[in-house]
This record gives sequence, C-alpha cells and structure tokens, in this order.
Amino acid sequence: MSYFTSEPVAAALSNRLPVTFSMVIVAVLITLIASLALGITAAARGGVVDRALQSIGTISYVFPVIIIAIGLVYLFAIVLRWVPSIGFVPITRSPGHWLASIILPSVTLAVGGIAGLAAQIRGSLVDELGLDYIRTLRSRGVSERVILGKHALRNAAGPALTVFSLQFIGIFGASLFIERIFALPGYGAYAMNATVQGDFPVLLGVTLVSVVLVVIVNLIVDVAQGWLNPKVRT
Repeated sequence: MSYFTSEPVAAALSNRLPVTFSMVIVAVLITLIASLALGITAAARGGVVDRALQSIGTISYVFPVIIIAIGLVYLFAIVLRWVPSIGFVPITRSPGHWLASIILPSVTLAVGGIAGLAAQIRGSLVDELGLDYIRTLRSRGVSERVILGKHALRNAAGPALTVFSLQFIGIFGASLFIERIFALPGYGAYAMNATVQGDFPVLLGVTLVSVVLVVIVNLIVDVAQGWLNPKVRT
C-alpha cells in the first residue's frame, strides 16, 4: 500500500504501465525501422551516403533529449497543431487520439537510440559483406538484395540484437523523464513522484517491475540469438 495515497501498489502500476508500454513499444518500432533503414543503406551504399548517415546519427545521439522534446512540441503541437502537447488518451477510447497523444514522446525516446543501433547494424554488415562466402555468392550471380537480406543481415544481427536489448531498457528508463515533460500518467511519472516523496512501497514495486522486465527482455534476446545463429545454441 502506498504511504501517501493508501492505494495498492499493484493496482496503481497496472493502471500506469499501459501508458508507458504504449509509448515504449511505438518508440522501439520507430527505432528498429529507422535503424535498419539507416544501417543497411550506409553499409550497402558506402561513400558519401555512409558518411552523411553517420554524421546525422552522431548529431542525433549527442543532442539533448529535452531540446528535441521542446522542438517537437513547438513545431507539431503549437505551430502546426497536428497533435496535443500533453495528456494521454487510451487506445480503447480512440486509436487515432491514442496515437496522437504518444507519437511525440515516442519519437523523442527513439531519437537517441537510433544512432547507436544504426551504427552497430552498419558496422556488423560492413564486416559481414567483406567475408569470403559473400564473394562466393556474388560470383555465382546471386543478387545483392538476396545477399544482403537473406545472408548478411541475418549473420550480422547478433551484435545488433545485444545493442537493441540495451536500447530497449534505456528507452524504458528514459520514460521517467519523458512522461514528466509530456504530462503522461505512466510508470515513469509514478516512480518519480514516489522517489520525491520517499514512498518506499511504491519504489519497491517499481524496482520489481523493472527487474522482471530486464530479465524477460534478455531472455527473449538470448532465444533470438539462438534462432539466428545455430552455433550459439550449444
């Protein structure tokens, strides 16, 4: 039971976790799609395209998240008025308004993770594309699209999966600050309030959820590693 609200911690978390998971899942999807596109393009094209994408990724990685959030709110919520700047709408009430309420915080969460994951995908693919079996496939007339998508990308996915697991946990942890900025009633804001108030039962519940999430994510990544690389299964 919370010291300050006398509310069961489990009930409070069950009400707030869907908000955070909505934001985190959309942020993870944005991170995956953008990182794959940037990493594959940089590795396949090389040259000026590679350097330009790496520069863009580095800038996005070092740019302060708070500045990105303020810039997105100013442009899309205040100037263009496409989405609300604060608040949350459950998906059961209106899927469109739900997406509009979480898209800005999700993009803010994704920006920092895209650079690191794209760099890892790009580096792994560059190493993989220089191996002998790739040259053998090319000499047999196999198309570059098949080589890249069916062979090189699968073999290069192992290190990227490890980075992705860390990115997922980082995104979930960063929600603590993002929810304060966008006034979302989620897990992060709940944890922040409990920390400020010294509400220890809530802090114990928040910590337990975080630990369980880390274990589950790492387990899924280990299973995926074994599926992608038979040598890992032993």
